[in-house]
Amino acid sequence: MDLMNKNILVIGIAKSGIAAGKLCQRLGAAVTLYDSKDREELAAEASLLEAEGFKLIFKDILREQWQKQDLIIMSPGVPTDLPFLQEARNQQIPIWGEVELAFRYCKIPVIAITGTNGKTTTTTLVGEIFKKYRPYTYVVGNIGIPFSEQVLEMDPQGIVIAEASSFQLETIKTFHPHVSAVLNITPDHLNRHKTLEQYIEAKEKIFMNQNSNDFIVLNADDYHCMMMEEKTKAKPIFFSMEKAIKDGVYLKEDQIMIHWKENTREICKINELQILGRHNVENTMAAIAIALAMNVNIEIIQEGILSFRGVAHRIEYVLEIDQVSYYNDSKGTNPDAAIQAINSMNRPIVLIGGGMDKGSDFTKWIQSFNGKVRHLIVFGETADQIQRTAKKEGFFSMTRVKDLVEATKLAHTIATPGDCVLLSPACASWDMFRSYEERGDLFKQVVRNLKGGENEEVQI
Repeated sequence: MDLMNKNILVIGIAKSGIAAGKLCQRLGAAVTLYDSKDREELAAEASLLEAEGFKLIFKDILREQWQKQDLIIMSPGVPTDLPFLQEARNQQIPIWGEVELAFRYCKIPVIAITGTNGKTTTTTLVGEIFKKYRPYTYVVGNIGIPFSEQVLEMDPQGIVIAEASSFQLETIKTFHPHVSAVLNITPDHLNRHKTLEQYIEAKEKIFMNQNSNDFIVLNADDYHCMMMEEKTKAKPIFFSMEKAIKDGVYLKEDQIMIHWKENTREICKINELQILGRHNVENTMAAIAIALAMNVNIEIIQEGILSFRGVAHRIEYVLEIDQVSYYNDSKGTNPDAAIQAINSMNRPIVLIGGGMDKGSDFTKWIQSFNGKVRHLIVFGETADQIQRTAKKEGFFSMTRVKDLVEATKLAHTIATPGDCVLLSPACASWDMFRSYEERGDLFKQVVRNLKGGENEEVQI
């Protein structure tokens, strides 16, 4: 679709929506930005956007305001089942997501990575490998940099590494990565997708437009991922912690091995990696498989994975106070991710958890405490549910507090030398924060203040 002189409505005035709006504007469209929040909540953004020529709508949108649009672009956080969107579909108004919009103007190959957990770490690691291989490597998507923000500036010799969430994949039409990857599937975002089956269907859209010239990287140890092999036309490459793989990456004792194009060789030993935990071995193997699909030199792959130190907010070491180590795992936004963080710790844990209710079951998370968690501090929307589940599972060493600042200060008081304090909420952040990054940054700020002996008020 040529966007010149088209009327376009972008839903969601946040990072992705603003980037999509600016892309459409650069392509010659008349852009209206809509958000269900009050104007007062977005006052700073509103003034700047109006100065740039955008029309803005807040709170309620009228039929006559969306009916005249040639195209509607959705930010990933916007529910797809809003009544006016269903009416728009019935009237044959095209509805795209921000990723779909950007892809239509992308002229270079795309690698897309999804899964319940490990997306950000794997996407970042793949990006680091490819930056050693291709100078123009663009790491975008759910990782925090909108695809549409960079697409018109991309070098023709470059490559896109895109982290793709289920929210982003729901609204694709033509999105076609040359290499896709599905790292794992566990129940998540059921408050939006309603059922595990619908969540999986959203994830499977990542390979919807792939063909036999493309590749898909799949977790051979994950039942739901293996079921995808029969549904895709792309060539599968597998990774496994549990068995040798004919074409792909696997673990043999403490060695990460590849069998690729009739050759078998060791890539590295797991104790050479600088990132903690079994799940990060899986993430590393997935990154290797993606690089193999793109014919990256083995030595470059080895250099990339051995120099990689992880990502912010995912089991991120903050500092040590009085022989207590503090870890920020704010990216642990569901129980399965939080279990991985617990399993990565090698000392008693004072755990901070809770946040927005996504419809998760916390039973397995509580069960994973298993003598490792000394005390649990909870806050947020899910605090009651977590406490009920913990008591049902026989875990009673816990305290409820009003917010993260109080939780962090209490953890500092409770922890003794040899412990660690771990923020791994098992929940999304949107009940109290704009993002998991904001939540993690606040935790780190409070910890640094405690290290300095400060106890002043911290602004949330």
